[in-house]
Amino acid sequence: MTTPTTRRRTTLAASGALALALGLGACTTDPLPELAGTSADATGVTEPQDPAQQRLEERLQPIVDAGYPAALASVTSPDGTRVDAAVGTGDLATGAPVPVDGEVRVGSNTKPVVAVVVLQLVEEGLVALDEPVETYLPGLLRGDGVDGTAITVRDLLKHTSGLPEYTAAVAADPFTVRDRWISPRDMLDVALEEPATAAPGEAFAYTNTNYLTLGLLVERVTQRPLHEQVDERVVAPLGLEHTYLPAPGERDVRGEHPLGYHAQEAGELEDITAMDTSWAWAAGALVSTPSEMNAIMRAVLDGTLLSEASTAEMQRTVPAPDELYPEAAYGLGWQALPLSCGGVAWGHGGDIPGTHTRNAVGPDGTAVTIAVTALPFAVVDAEDDEALLDSYRLAIDALDAALCEA
Repeated sequence: MTTPTTRRRTTLAASGALALALGLGACTTDPLPELAGTSADATGVTEPQDPAQQRLEERLQPIVDAGYPAALASVTSPDGTRVDAAVGTGDLATGAPVPVDGEVRVGSNTKPVVAVVVLQLVEEGLVALDEPVETYLPGLLRGDGVDGTAITVRDLLKHTSGLPEYTAAVAADPFTVRDRWISPRDMLDVALEEPATAAPGEAFAYTNTNYLTLGLLVERVTQRPLHEQVDERVVAPLGLEHTYLPAPGERDVRGEHPLGYHAQEAGELEDITAMDTSWAWAAGALVSTPSEMNAIMRAVLDGTLLSEASTAEMQRTVPAPDELYPEAAYGLGWQALPLSCGGVAWGHGGDIPGTHTRNAVGPDGTAVTIAVTALPFAVVDAEDDEALLDSYRLAIDALDAALCEA
């Protein structure tokens, strides 16, 4: 699997960018001091700041203090009430503030959304979880140790297919490919030039190629483009206004957003907000906001988007240990994340050049999403394992703290 340490040893920030760090780091849940903060509205009138918002800002501030441009977060309570916060700078060139609950690229948080689409197709009888991929994409998966007649749809969803990775070869330099459109079929061909990493069903190995293949499967079964299926099956039913899979060739973020930053050398941040994310596609191209990611996660778990049977399938996991948290497990597009305070949260995470996101729903139904406007290895030396892992833990610890506090 790809972890923060192994991915920094590749030549590609992008392959690691789409591969999430599994698990939640341990953190303190001791209460922060309650400060009598204030905030000024557009007229300059100073009003008392909401204590919950102030508390959330305090959770985010260490992330910005560590060198990240900005951090955004949203906490949605079981009753649907919401607290949003943002700290840092939205545009380093102008000093513009961070838009609260702004749109960001959420990377591998695309995977749970694609998994929802696939599970809905299962509910409709159009796809079967334990059917070979060959049934839906005949002749497509062929290569050294790769056999589409042996890989099931379930294997793709839970990363047990053994398919090799494609992103290291396709997007070795995010700045070079930011204006390049690459077809999903071409990317799969690149992946299949490499040998399988394991026999199907043998072991968990997080691979973006699994979700690239699922995107192709959805399009073949529905005879419609993936971005349309995401909109019709997830976005529209929830009434979301800022969540979308970019259309082919689309490069700009549509709504109000902070800039996302990446670096050729750690600390030398460059704006990479405008980017053709075709290379990420079904594995990591989704755009959303922290609050709308919360809405999606809650809707999966409360039966709005999936049946009880589908949710149960989603929560059948395989061990997915990571350097940051050895007890994590992976289901059908979703992670089971033990919390430092006890209990298990369900969520995912996503990295793509310009954004680092972590999110989950806790045992009581509280949903939290945190988005940071650069990747860890854009702000710290990727050769320093300890510093890199510490940098990854910042968002993970803030997420764990917010869920445990709830």
